[in-house]
Amino acid sequence: MKLIVNGDEQVLENVKVLSDLVTVYKLDDKLVVAEVDGQVIDRSEWGGFSISEGMTIELVHFVGGG
Repeated sequence: MKLIVNGDEQVLENVKVLSDLVTVYKLDDKLVVAEVDGQVIDRSEWGGFSISEGMTIELVHFVGGG
């Protein structure tokens, strides 16, 4: 399926829900905010949030430092 992820068109297989996409990008253990088509999706909803062709998704993870 074709998605726009962080501004780049991606063709991804076996991605059905938002949590699958986070796993593909190996961000499961990081503090991540997910936005789908301009709407921030709460982490508790990722497992049931269906992904469909053409969605625009931003995955932002935070890095500590100083």
